[in-house]
Amino acid sequence: MKYIPFILFTVATNAAAQLMLKQGMMSLGPISMTAETAIVRLFQIVFNPWVFAGLVTFVISMASHLYVLSKVELSFAYPFLSLAYVAVAVFAYFVFREDLNAWRIAGIALICVGTVLIAQSGMSSHSDEKPAEAAGARTADFGSKS
Repeated sequence: MKYIPFILFTVATNAAAQLMLKQGMMSLGPISMTAETAIVRLFQIVFNPWVFAGLVTFVISMASHLYVLSKVELSFAYPFLSLAYVAVAVFAYFVFREDLNAWRIAGIALICVGTVLIAQSGMSSHSDEKPAEAAGARTADFGSKS
């Protein structure tokens, strides 16, 4: 459970990145581009301050997620990322006045219940595990040529 704060940091930065990207795209207005204007338009999008901040925040989120993956099982850490949807839906409701109807609330509730169940399942960190070879399993060696 000591890695939960890192997992939640990953979730928070992922959700924040989504909100920044949305703000940036709203500030740009409807996007249209032709073959002649595609490169210029892409630079306008990427270097919009909100979009750029969102992309940088995604990089921070991914760095945090990579750290988490080096410490805990993927099947434990990855489902927590669904909480980013919960955060985005709630903040989008308050910040962007997006619809939060009964179906979305029910879906959010199911995501929360599922995440709690996964959290209760426990986790093992990579440092606590026995090497796979000692357990009788074969490991894939992707880097060597046989």
